[in-house]
Amino acid sequence: MVENYGYSYLLLSRITRSIGIIYITLSSSLYLSAIGLKPEIIGIVFLGAIAFSSILNLSLGMLGDRYGYKKILILTEFIAALAALILSITVNDYLIIIAIIIGGVGGAAGGIRGAFSPGLTALVASNWRDEKERVKKMSFLMSAASFSGIGGSFLLALRSYINNSIEGYRILYLISFLLLLISGISLFFVKENKRPRKTTRIMQNSSLKYISKVIISNSITGFGLGLAIPLLPLWFKLAFHADSFQIGLIFTLSYLTTALGSLLASKLKFEPLHVASITRILNGVFLIAMALSPWLPLAASLYVLRGLNAGIGSPNRTAVNVRGVSEEDFGTASSLQGLATRFSQMSSGLSGYLLDYSLPLPLEIGGILQAIGGYLYMKLLSSDVKARSH
Repeated sequence: MVENYGYSYLLLSRITRSIGIIYITLSSSLYLSAIGLKPEIIGIVFLGAIAFSSILNLSLGMLGDRYGYKKILILTEFIAALAALILSITVNDYLIIIAIIIGGVGGAAGGIRGAFSPGLTALVASNWRDEKERVKKMSFLMSAASFSGIGGSFLLALRSYINNSIEGYRILYLISFLLLLISGISLFFVKENKRPRKTTRIMQNSSLKYISKVIISNSITGFGLGLAIPLLPLWFKLAFHADSFQIGLIFTLSYLTTALGSLLASKLKFEPLHVASITRILNGVFLIAMALSPWLPLAASLYVLRGLNAGIGSPNRTAVNVRGVSEEDFGTASSLQGLATRFSQMSSGLSGYLLDYSLPLPLEIGGILQAIGGYLYMKLLSSDVKARSH
């Protein structure tokens, strides 16, 4: 019998987190635009947000290996809740920018965005050691987060009906604060398996050798994601004159298909590395196709299909990322992998300038880089799969 470890509370945390953090992530670029910031400045703000989350992710992952991943998860939620509270009460531009930087928006606004925060992958890997069980647990967490992300995109769509002025954003940031607070409180009831004692200052050489391969692929993919995804709500607005209701609807459908994809991932019998690589390549292809689309309905449909594809790939990739890592290094390894992705996503600082130069360009370049990253993921890690099969 597999130990539960308070899994239902972890699910509750990811559900409430997803609604709150997805609304903040989706609305941030639109909100900054509404208060008068230009696209290139908004890109720089997102660069700062990604830099902050990268440093936080690495430091908290290393601390998690020593003091527990549950504590790190709780701390992250309360930082995000504080940021949401600041956004809900301030009209000062500088405080708004600071809150967005520390608020956990440093990353893509995809359907599984709400599932992840520092320590989650390590906690799941530590509590459930069988790889199939890890894929299953992560699939349900990502699926729950994606379904719940619909709540975040619904809040964005609802903003026009609550209050179409800037004040409407702030009212909904207060709701995000309450949801993130519930997420943090729920984590107190999650149990954590006792881990092996940390024997190295950073990590074992075998773990470092394995994750270095993941980092190469993640860095290329992350650079592409940083160009294409963080400012995607703003891209829909500029490219097709979409309003907040339309943008919210697009992301709502995307989160629904991502959730379905994550559920489907737990049923697949294929080698996880192959699934993870192929879906990452296809994610890039979808971005390129969106950039070439002349109509909003077509671009939206492609993004919705991309959500399904991403949902299938992510749980498998999460399992593959730790399969060659020692148990005592789960937190540091996960953080270093995430750090590579997030630091490379600082290309979002360039995204605003590319939007000003040519609207399709961020998605075209980002899609090409993500497809290359998916190919390298397969190429670099395939030798480890062969070694495991012998």
